[in-house]
Amino acid sequence: MEEHIREFLEALEKDKGYARNTVQAYRNDLTQFLHFAQNERPTVTQWNRVDKPLLLTFVMDLKERGYTPSSVARKIAVLKTFFHFLAERRIIDGDPTATLGSPRVEKRPPQILSTDEIARLIAAPAQNSTPKGFRDRAMLELLAASGMRVTELTSLNVDDVNLQTQTVQAGREGRRRVIPMQTRAAEVLAYYLQRGRPELATSANERALFVNPHGGRLTRQGLWLIIKEYVRAAGITLPVTPSTLRHSFAVHLLSHGADLQDVQRLLGHANLSTTQMYARLADAAAEPDPGGRSG
Repeated sequence: MEEHIREFLEALEKDKGYARNTVQAYRNDLTQFLHFAQNERPTVTQWNRVDKPLLLTFVMDLKERGYTPSSVARKIAVLKTFFHFLAERRIIDGDPTATLGSPRVEKRPPQILSTDEIARLIAAPAQNSTPKGFRDRAMLELLAASGMRVTELTSLNVDDVNLQTQTVQAGREGRRRVIPMQTRAAEVLAYYLQRGRPELATSANERALFVNPHGGRLTRQGLWLIIKEYVRAAGITLPVTPSTLRHSFAVHLLSHGADLQDVQRLLGHANLSTTQMYARLADAAAEPDPGGRSG
């Protein structure tokens, strides 16, 4: 697969006259995707095994990690050009990027749930006293109380959790961070580990913290569907995604006087400028309504 990337980059430089810096940028984007694909799906050993769902998962991961819409659009454009090259060379049977769209530039600020809406969302699984209900309550509590990315949550293993210190280790290799858990989140998670996970995990060798009904690791897409289910049950009308809980976590912390750099560390942002977006949202929420209504 790396050889095909090299062939593509050589064609860009020699046949199309692309600048060296541009070729390097293409190399970085394609290498990033290849590493993601092989980590996400170890069976990907040739480009024919890449399909649209895998590409969409990559795009979702980029968004969750804070890439701007323009950066995501650029990476999609690179992938489209590369897979078109592979299709022309008959290296792949079909082009999985043919119907892959680019993100629209987000004009509106992200939705922020109120503390009441978050409480209703977290309480929704409590109506279901089953292993699935225990799991879902633990996931929502942890998301709302930690600001973790969806990828980080679904990637957690049992040994990433320390109930004694009420902490969890999250993030990618080389950028792991320790996130404190609120007492309630730790208690709900402990209950899931005692009463829920043993019923769901079919193999003693399964390391995943959150598992699906088949006993394997819960996917991002699975979590997304679970959240949509409880949003409806809680009667929340705002469009809610897993990222909405992350946004709400950050804004509520800053609204209550948290230090910007502390929030940056909790969220795992590489750049403080990314965290400053939430500070602006917190400031806007604190401004008095000109019509006399409270915000």
